[in-house]
Amino acid sequence: MFSIGNSTNGVFSMKKSEQLHELRRREMVETLQRYGIVNRRVLDAFLEVPRHLFFDREARELAYSDAAYPIGFGQTISQPFTAAFMTALLVECCSSGKVLEIGTGSGYQAAILDHLGYTVFTVERIAELYERAEKHFAMLGLDITCCLGDGTLGWKSEAPFDGIMITAGAPREPQTLLDQLARNGCMVIPIGGSCSQQMTVIRRSGNDFRKEIFQQFSFVPLVGREGWNDTVF
Repeated sequence: MFSIGNSTNGVFSMKKSEQLHELRRREMVETLQRYGIVNRRVLDAFLEVPRHLFFDREARELAYSDAAYPIGFGQTISQPFTAAFMTALLVECCSSGKVLEIGTGSGYQAAILDHLGYTVFTVERIAELYERAEKHFAMLGLDITCCLGDGTLGWKSEAPFDGIMITAGAPREPQTLLDQLARNGCMVIPIGGSCSQQMTVIRRSGNDFRKEIFQQFSFVPLVGREGWNDTVF
């Protein structure tokens, strides 16, 4: 899909670089398996989506390390295990359909969801990250719909959603997002304090909501009208 110059040396260098990234992706997926990610659809998505293209060029050698990485404006791209864990939870309770992601960030998680076959809508509150993610989606030819705004308020005009994934730590589940879930939809959201949260799955059945709590993670705060007040951070 991409080319680097017209010289033979340039093409050779590009192929060698892509082969190295592919090797690192395979090593990343092997690490995810050792950490307990077993869903084959999820593993295949992490194997196929080029995570390094969501990093600045000078940082791409770090793309497949199992660590979060800063992307500016106090935000991060989540470590692969965190992203895979959330994705596996969503796939288990919502295998297909229309998904809303809150917190576009680098755009990598949305690309994973797109590769899994979901119809993806994603909201980002920081203009520079929104614009950067849109460029990534266009470069990769991804059919992902992105908007700039307060993610805690969801995307009312596109609701209801079969799945909602919140990629920032929330003090509680935003009621507006719960209201935008389809009748049999589910939400994956880290809930807790500003430093540590418990991964939570909320399943909707009619007007009833059932909550299931998993292990602890640490996310940047979910800022917005139904999240944290940004003057606190």
